[in-house]
Amino acid sequence: MENKNNVTEFILHGLTQDKAVAKVLFSLFLVFYATIILGNLLIISTIKTSEQLNSPMYFFLSYLSFVDISYSTVTAPKLIYDLLVEEKTISFVGCIAQLFVGHFFGCTEIFLLSVMAYDRCIAICKPLHYTNIVNRSVSGWLVALSWLGGFVHSLVQTLLTIQLPFCGPNEIDHYFCDVHPLLKLACADTYIIAVTVAANSGVISLSCFVVLVVSYAVILVSLRTRSSKGRLKALYTCSSHITVVVLFFGPCIFIYMRPSTTFSADKMISVFYTIITPMLNPLIYTLRNEEVKNAMKKLWNRKV
Repeated sequence: MENKNNVTEFILHGLTQDKAVAKVLFSLFLVFYATIILGNLLIISTIKTSEQLNSPMYFFLSYLSFVDISYSTVTAPKLIYDLLVEEKTISFVGCIAQLFVGHFFGCTEIFLLSVMAYDRCIAICKPLHYTNIVNRSVSGWLVALSWLGGFVHSLVQTLLTIQLPFCGPNEIDHYFCDVHPLLKLACADTYIIAVTVAANSGVISLSCFVVLVVSYAVILVSLRTRSSKGRLKALYTCSSHITVVVLFFGPCIFIYMRPSTTFSADKMISVFYTIITPMLNPLIYTLRNEEVKNAMKKLWNRKV
């Protein structure tokens, strides 16, 4: 790596160069990050301590909250710090580490959301067999495979990027290290690697999207035979998950399912899946879920 690279650090442009705007964004994102940590920790502690929330759905939700905390921590603290400093730098090793960990948790979240869609499909379409099909052992394996899938994806993305020579310039027009901005700085022809990177991300995004679409299509078809009350209850249960999927998958597909090009809007769109969605997940899952709200009330009363 040292023989191929003259670059020892990268300069990040961040979200804005305007000092007044940066101060406002600092306060805003500090509140956002605190909300992410506290909200998702509350979800995890509520699920772990409540005897009522012992179904696979809440098992998956607790891991989703953990991934949300981890994923936002990869970028948010650095972003918040950089909003107050003149020179926003990150070492070469730190940049590659941020790339690896960010893709690891991001891809793991994509797999977890797909697993949760499958879980809802079985729960609604085969309620009598649900506990046998999605038992504790199966749930554990699905979570483990999600982690493994995220690791393999991240490893491929990182190995493809780290082999490239970087000899300058070293300025990244982003607030964190990602594949497309780094490919743009490489001192070599990156066409084949860019296609491979897009294919890697595209296959995962497309396959998970197909799982999501098929799961909800099966749910909608099965609801035709239910009463209006049963249909409303099932749709209400799924609406939280659909909201999260739209907020997370939409920006991810726009960023990663395309050739290796960068747009000025990429930074703001990336904010959605790195900060906004992890912040909204606890609100979406609690405000629309009576079981979680009741469990939180019991946990609060117990502590008081």
